[in-house]
Amino acid sequence: MQTVTLIPGDGIGPEITKAAVDILKAAGAQIEWDIQNAGTDVIEKEGNPLPDRVIESIKKNKVALKAPVTTPIGKGFRSVNVQLRKALDLYANLRPCKNIDGIKTRYDNVDIVIVRENTEDLYAGIERQIDENSAESIKIITKKASLRIAEFAFDYAVKNGRKTVHAVSKANICKLTDGLFLNCAREISQKYPNIEYKEILVDNLCMQLVQNPEKFDVLVLPNLYGDIVSDLCAGLVGGLGVAQGANIGSDYAVFEPVHGSAPDIKGQNKANPTALLLSAIEMLKYVNQNEVANKIEIGLFKTIQEGKFLTPDLGGNSTTTEFSNRIISFF
Repeated sequence: MQTVTLIPGDGIGPEITKAAVDILKAAGAQIEWDIQNAGTDVIEKEGNPLPDRVIESIKKNKVALKAPVTTPIGKGFRSVNVQLRKALDLYANLRPCKNIDGIKTRYDNVDIVIVRENTEDLYAGIERQIDENSAESIKIITKKASLRIAEFAFDYAVKNGRKTVHAVSKANICKLTDGLFLNCAREISQKYPNIEYKEILVDNLCMQLVQNPEKFDVLVLPNLYGDIVSDLCAGLVGGLGVAQGANIGSDYAVFEPVHGSAPDIKGQNKANPTALLLSAIEMLKYVNQNEVANKIEIGLFKTIQEGKFLTPDLGGNSTTTEFSNRIISFF
């Protein structure tokens, strides 16, 4: 039995969390949930959208499944996601983007994995106002962070039968920072002779992704480019509603959908749980419950493919409950 921290989130979070938990239970997942609430709903009681107890729970259990959490707009509260990544040193953002049969898109045969460095670059937040007419932000790229994200990408490629890793940069302009990132990727690539290593400039990559996305396999990128390209790739396969994600470090891993908390449809039982469920499938694989993960994946894909019990965002009129119950019926 694996104990996993469960963060139901807010907005549609609790609804899609219930769907995912019910599906995992029906599939026979050996999971015991440690439920920890976070987000706007806990501020009034605890004065913080991310109480220390949440961090301590993840440190104890090592693995978490997290639904969308709203970061309140207002002074004094940092993004919950950023806080989690920093507190747990979740240095790798993993975003698989793959076509799902039954979801109509402009492209076929897309199967791309984004590996985004999660801790530095312009996201380090080192900014200052120079004067009333100008401001500056410092781009931080370090050898340590670049080596370990490259190693993560190549390790992932080997473990998942991937063939090619592209290192993405703008090293023709950012010669020192992105140049360092590329040098680290080249160094790591020498340890993996069976994985083809390529380099591509980020602007060229974006053009090629909207022309021939099937050409790409694993992409490893610094933080800013990774953020942008991962959303672009989500758009290739159907949007954020089917975009899974994970933030992984040396000691801890948090699995979560990419989309937000959608407060406008909160409580209406029509939210699509696919992205959270795909994230839960990735989590099950991470904790070596592959048989259960495969069972859920088959049920999810069959449900989407037949098209009879889809939520409104997928073109149907079924409820979250009807969608999840249909998945369970395939077990």
